[in-house]
Amino acid sequence: MFPSSTGGHTVKADRKLFPALIGTGVSMTLGFIGPCGINTPHVHPRSSQINVVVKNKVATEFTLENGARSIVNTLDEFEMTVFPQGAVHTEWNPTCEESIFVAGFASEDPGVQQSAQTFFGLNDEVIESTLGVGPNATFNGEDLDTFKHLIPDNVAQSIELCLQNCNIQKKPKRSLSEI
Repeated sequence: MFPSSTGGHTVKADRKLFPALIGTGVSMTLGFIGPCGINTPHVHPRSSQINVVVKNKVATEFTLENGARSIVNTLDEFEMTVFPQGAVHTEWNPTCEESIFVAGFASEDPGVQQSAQTFFGLNDEVIESTLGVGPNATFNGEDLDTFKHLIPDNVAQSIELCLQNCNIQKKPKRSLSEI
């Protein structure tokens, strides 16, 4: 299980956490996404994923590869979608009530790699070059360390319009000098 946050949490059953799956070729995850919660962008490098909404609704987005268009859906209860293996994807709750989804995988160990968390875990010089920052930019390498630790492990809460519609108070923003 990923740590719980204000955005929700996920509970997975894979070969490591549920050894009864060894030899079956399948695994699954349950996603409990709180009001305005977002399962941050991630990929599963070893399996496609089928997502079924079992409570409320879930909005989804995925992109297959560089240059491909993003596919955006809003799924109602008992509707489903597929995320192809290795596609960057995300799920979020656009409502003020908890949403729940079941994700099935065609692998005992589909793996998961959170996109932002992985990217900002790279060497600072690689990140700076990728973002086009440096000594003459308004954002520099020293700034990276001030916010890297603020990126959530997984489920976050932050979609601004949803927070406003649900009358959920967002944590006050801190300036870089307060971090």
